[in-house]
Amino acid sequence: MSMLPDNDGFLPRLRKAFSVLGFLYLASVILLAVPWIQSHILYMNALKLPWNARFDAPERHGLAPGKTANIKIQTADNHTLGAWFILSDTIYHELPFPPPPHAAELHISEAVAQRPTVLFFHGNAATRALSTRIRLYSAFTARLNTNVLAIDYRGFGDSSGTPTEDGLSTDARAAWDWLIAQGALPQDVLIVGHSLGTAVASRLSVSLSEDGVKFRGTVLMSPFSSLYTLLDTYHIFGLFPVMLPINMIPRAANVYKSFLVHKFDTLSVISKVKVPLLILHAEDDWDISHTHSDALFDALLEPYLPPVYSPPASQESWSKQQWNEYHAQLVTRRETRESLLTRTVIPNFGLMDQFEDFGERIVLLKTFTGSHNEIGSLEGVQDVIRATFFTPEALH
Repeated sequence: MSMLPDNDGFLPRLRKAFSVLGFLYLASVILLAVPWIQSHILYMNALKLPWNARFDAPERHGLAPGKTANIKIQTADNHTLGAWFILSDTIYHELPFPPPPHAAELHISEAVAQRPTVLFFHGNAATRALSTRIRLYSAFTARLNTNVLAIDYRGFGDSSGTPTEDGLSTDARAAWDWLIAQGALPQDVLIVGHSLGTAVASRLSVSLSEDGVKFRGTVLMSPFSSLYTLLDTYHIFGLFPVMLPINMIPRAANVYKSFLVHKFDTLSVISKVKVPLLILHAEDDWDISHTHSDALFDALLEPYLPPVYSPPASQESWSKQQWNEYHAQLVTRRETRESLLTRTVIPNFGLMDQFEDFGERIVLLKTFTGSHNEIGSLEGVQDVIRATFFTPEALH
């Protein structure tokens, strides 16, 4: 009896599976170079979670009756943004319960005059009514006792238009201008961004700083340094490095990145922010590595560190004296860094580094838990925000 090869054996099936996966990966890489597809993957604004959201009834999504005003904000380029203004608990608890219809709308000017306000920019996908974002608003209004203005960018939720990098910046400025028009003082507004929103928050903060506006400060939750570097560190399901196959081909990664139509380069502008700054990241964040927050913090610290000069020749030809001089520079740089930083170990919670930048406080908090979406809701994180930006008198 003749022995025929087992074409349905384990190894042939394995090779076939890898071939299919390779084809799918290649197709995905090619498609992501198409600007239209790239934008939809980046913003995911078509994913309007929760489905059938009732923006005119925030109570349906977990907020207290009459606590939230559903408002519309007009941008400079004639787009209409859907937004929620949520009263701080101090203002809300002064109202009779249940509050009369449209109570929040009637108390916006009073609220911004009496309490600080968080101007919040969410991440990609979904809307301002997403449950994880609702929990964050509730933490701000209760634990920090602030008002909250949360917008949906153009193309998100019930906002008109199509998202672009410049468009999101225009939306952020429109939200800021709306708050100021309601009577909010710049020093009473804390700008907070999460994930994609950190790039939006950073760009608004830079614009205001360049205009000489002194606002309360900026909080970046789960930020990325730039879209380019995010691609280098992004892992599918937290496991597979998306750029690994491309990086195996010389210069292929740089060629591929040249097709990116969005930059969101926070790293190049972060040093222009001239207000207190808090960077937050969870070490168990599977979406965006906490090393991005390290890079942003290091960029802010860099001007205070002595440079390290290397001899022009290759390291193999360095003399013993050149090696000693190079090592001495590294030691001086490390000692200078340690002298500038104040490090606080918070048991079972995380590690906090901080320093002063031209008189402004710069803080990096890395928590052990919190993942990508829940870090802002942690009570300890709320307490760090309180300690960084609000005096006890401001909170009561």
